[in-house]
Amino acid sequence: MSCTESARRWVFSALFFGCFVLFLSSCTGGKAAPTSSPTLVEVATVVQRDTPIYSEWVAILDGFVNAQIQPRVAGYIIRQNYKEGSVVRKGEVLFEIDPRPFKAALDQAKAQLAQAEAQLGKASLDVDRDTPLAQARAIAQSQLDTEIQAKLGAQATVLAAKANVEQAQLNMEFTKVTSLVTGIAGIAQVQIGGLVGPNSILTSVSQVDPIKAYFTVSEQDFTDFHRRFPTQASVEEQRRRMPLQLLLADGNAYEHPGTIYFADREINPATGAIRVRASAKTQTGALLIPQRAVIELQGSHQVAVVGSDNKVSIRPVTVGERVGKMWIVTEGLKAGERVVVEGLMKVRDGVPVKVASADSAKAGG
Repeated sequence: MSCTESARRWVFSALFFGCFVLFLSSCTGGKAAPTSSPTLVEVATVVQRDTPIYSEWVAILDGFVNAQIQPRVAGYIIRQNYKEGSVVRKGEVLFEIDPRPFKAALDQAKAQLAQAEAQLGKASLDVDRDTPLAQARAIAQSQLDTEIQAKLGAQATVLAAKANVEQAQLNMEFTKVTSLVTGIAGIAQVQIGGLVGPNSILTSVSQVDPIKAYFTVSEQDFTDFHRRFPTQASVEEQRRRMPLQLLLADGNAYEHPGTIYFADREINPATGAIRVRASAKTQTGALLIPQRAVIELQGSHQVAVVGSDNKVSIRPVTVGERVGKMWIVTEGLKAGERVVVEGLMKVRDGVPVKVASADSAKAGG
């Protein structure tokens, strides 16, 4: 085969193949490309209900009563009757002071009382004996007057002696140092054998049922509260109706709610680690959507709304307070509308989607 014939065959094959490709292209060019199925998204319905708005503050817990335990008499500590950090009852003996000097003082006071009563008895006998004699002018009236005054003096001495006995008995009782309240007893500030006096602090007992929680609110919270409740009567009524919750370290609320006891006139600069939460107001008819349905972009917020035709509409919204995992929407949505909560990055404005509700998706999972 010559070179000229081989070249002709190659050109013919190329032209044939080109016509074949063009034919195939013309045959397939008239058909529409296969369309992709709608994107599956998870939606949630806009809920409307009255919603309490919570505020949280950092608080410091302190005993409702913090009693400093001090002795009433001086002496040496001979016994400690409580365990540090334990619960003690009102009137329970915490410490004992050596009672021997006070026992001796009590015995002496009793002896002085007996002596005073004996002198009163003699003076009474003198007056009783000499009264008829003075009336019969057998003795001078001045003698009877002296005896009457002696009797009155003896009566006063008896009263003073009785008071001394009572004081000595009190001092004996004060050797047993008792708790003034029911609560948790702190660390002992003295040791056995230590000399204490009325100015000594032995320990402290804190009443923790109930307990106080001190917290400082912001100026904005304070102003907003008093704008909504301008009178003292309305403030007191709202305080009674506004329960407080302690939030524990695990995020759960303490099972017993509290109430506002008082508002101080000055700011407390101290801070703590316990959080207090209160519902200061309730927003009526609030529109709620899950927080994950909101797209935040440069200070603006958007949601993907799914219409009745299952097409997506990207819509700007105005949001308010966060309530748990929900977000209050103040503008841009209506109750009952559906917003995309899963698959936000896959949807565009006007694109149809396949809808699965959030509740059904959780049930299926």
